[in-house]
Amino acid sequence: MTAAAGPRVFLLPDLGEGLTEAEVVGWRIAAGDTVEVDQVVVEVETVKAAVEVPVPYAGTVLELHAEVGAVVAVGAPLVSVAAAVPPSSEPSPSSELRPSSELPPAREAHGEEAPAPSGNVLVGYGTRPVPPGRRRGRGATSRTGAPERSAAPLVISPLVRALAREHGVDLTRLTPSGPHGVILRRDVERALRPAVDPAPRERIPLSGLRRAAAEKLTRSSAVPTATTWVDVDATGLLQARDTLRDATPDRPIGLLALLARICVAALRRFPELNSTVDAAREEIVRFPHVNLGFAAQTDRGLVVPVVRDAHLRTTAELAAELVRLTALARSGSLPPGELTGGTFTLNNYGVFGVDGSTPLLNHPEAAILGVGRVVDKPWVTDGELAVRKVTQLSLTFDHRVCDGAVAGGFLRHVADCVERPALLLAAL
Repeated sequence: MTAAAGPRVFLLPDLGEGLTEAEVVGWRIAAGDTVEVDQVVVEVETVKAAVEVPVPYAGTVLELHAEVGAVVAVGAPLVSVAAAVPPSSEPSPSSELRPSSELPPAREAHGEEAPAPSGNVLVGYGTRPVPPGRRRGRGATSRTGAPERSAAPLVISPLVRALAREHGVDLTRLTPSGPHGVILRRDVERALRPAVDPAPRERIPLSGLRRAAAEKLTRSSAVPTATTWVDVDATGLLQARDTLRDATPDRPIGLLALLARICVAALRRFPELNSTVDAAREEIVRFPHVNLGFAAQTDRGLVVPVVRDAHLRTTAELAAELVRLTALARSGSLPPGELTGGTFTLNNYGVFGVDGSTPLLNHPEAAILGVGRVVDKPWVTDGELAVRKVTQLSLTFDHRVCDGAVAGGFLRHVADCVERPALLLAAL
């Protein structure tokens, strides 16, 4: 005959996978019911899966500590049970009962005389009473003298078992890293990794130009931006470049200088993009001048020299200033003052052999134009298919300074000037 012991509180066990809570989906018992060791008493649901939770005690249910729909933290009370104790194990009046969280893991793992707690966490896992002759005490060894592993490892998450099954990992050979000997996902993943990392990680300090660029781009990432792009036929622009080179061989005018001239003309028509946002005062600040930045790749990293008062310079003067600033940047002798004060940036990433990109704003500017490589592509001209020099233009802009109509108008005007450079004459 058994006697009723003091109440034992069963706590929500660690569900593994870094999970810290679960929602009660449904109870299988009620207060006053009699439960057995390892009987499923509640179903809980985590962000990973639904889990059936068994109770490690036998006895009478005293109280359910959570209602259906409640979210319970790991380690919080689930159910109180007045555990039944066999006559031979009845505690003396001075005996001290310990809650499940204080039971020695080894005793739970290998079991004591029934009906002591089984140590199970999920149905089908953990331990159950071991048949006579096979029960071993703590630290038991096999016949070979090696520590004996449990034939039924303590696995909490169904995802862990599925991962092990998918990759053919024997759970009984793993060393558990979870509390009370629970095998976690990281234990399975560790078994899948090579014993030695074949490629040690290399750490490079983020300093100098790269650190400055990282800080500026991080600020830009907080701006609500949008990007629009268009493919254009640049055949006419390349022909204009070649004509100018032939006319002034001592003062060569390159493609970047022509694109700079087009940007200045477009900003005159769409001044919204030649601006910045003063967030502190909640104001848009439009600039009366154009300080044109351009991206230049150097051995020390990407820099953006600024052509000041670009709107006052001729195309030849723009070309000369671009050459001067590029030489200073690549030699590492560019003064800091030449890298500040820009109001709009031009980025010709086509020199890297790419067709397109999403340019990032050069904070605190409101817009940047990116230009891809110029390549031969089939193009319809005057209703006929022909091979033309095609490039892609991409405009990223701060959506606070204008809407898509203005940005689209700017980009379309740039595209029209690229396709028909004679339109620039109207802006001179």
